[in-house]
Amino acid sequence: MTTRATLGHKNVALGNRALIVCDVDEVVLEFVTPFNAFLKANGYELLPRSFSLTGNIVSLDDRSEAASDKVSDLLDWFFAEQLDWQKPAGGVDTALSNLSQLADIVFLTAMPPHHYDVRRALLDRHDLPYPLIATMEEKGPLISEIHAHRNHPLIFIDDMIYNLHSVKKHVPDAYTISYMSNDHFRAMAPHPGDGVVQARDWPDIEQIIHRHMGT
Repeated sequence: MTTRATLGHKNVALGNRALIVCDVDEVVLEFVTPFNAFLKANGYELLPRSFSLTGNIVSLDDRSEAASDKVSDLLDWFFAEQLDWQKPAGGVDTALSNLSQLADIVFLTAMPPHHYDVRRALLDRHDLPYPLIATMEEKGPLISEIHAHRNHPLIFIDDMIYNLHSVKKHVPDAYTISYMSNDHFRAMAPHPGDGVVQARDWPDIEQIIHRHMGT
């Protein structure tokens, strides 16, 4: 028996077992490092001055900060060309393959949905075939809709505090894990707060989930 959640034009079929929901950028796929390489190839640079993109992207010509609308344009351009730049975080393929033996896995990416097809192609290229939802909606209510009233564990992995807290608010029993693959920005990230487990890498995430589920 399965539960099917319909979100936009994508369907997610869930079995009668635990659910692991993973953010994609900086969790499943590297983002900061390839995005900075992309920026440098196009006249900009991301400086690791604070835990933010806006205010830290500067022109290589005159070192002026890119305005917020320019940052949005650069992000959209990067997502359009992500096949040429992004690669999986270290160990994610093995960890998720192992975890898929005991839980359903869904990718929930905070990315404009019009980039869905290119992201799907990128994930498939790297043998990450798990269902993908691309949305700019708040993650807590959306995950609550996906999980519905299923009596199974829910694990959520993300790099952004507001997403982790949103899920905790809307699905109080969710087990939340904070992870960011880029070492420099992870060191600058604010503490996620009580009730959120911090992970070092994907082998660590796998062990954290096994301990939580008693497997």
